[in-house]
Amino acid sequence: MIKVKNIKLLGILLAVLVIFLGVRPLFTQTITNDSIASAIILVLIGIAYIVIVAKPQWAKAVFFFEGIIIGISGYTLLATPYNYLLGIIGLAIVVIAVLAYLQKLPTSILKYFYR
Repeated sequence: MIKVKNIKLLGILLAVLVIFLGVRPLFTQTITNDSIASAIILVLIGIAYIVIVAKPQWAKAVFFFEGIIIGISGYTLLATPYNYLLGIIGLAIVVIAVLAYLQKLPTSILKYFYR
């Protein structure tokens, strides 16, 4: 059976891999708005996971700011059909984070925010 420390270490390695995959196209391809938006989102997801592994009580705040960044960067940097989609996804993440702060979500979902 895998110990909790090993699972956290594998999670951190996955987060570093996500950050690397987010930054790599900026050095190997032509920089476009799509590559910048993808890099911002992937890097933030990787950093957010590392922060949540280190400080589980910060999950709600990290989720809130991640939703804001995903919504804003997707809406401003991507083309028309995709910018609306990421704007809505970012708004949904922010709403879920606010509901988690207010403890208005079902207990099956709140258990991920309060450990």
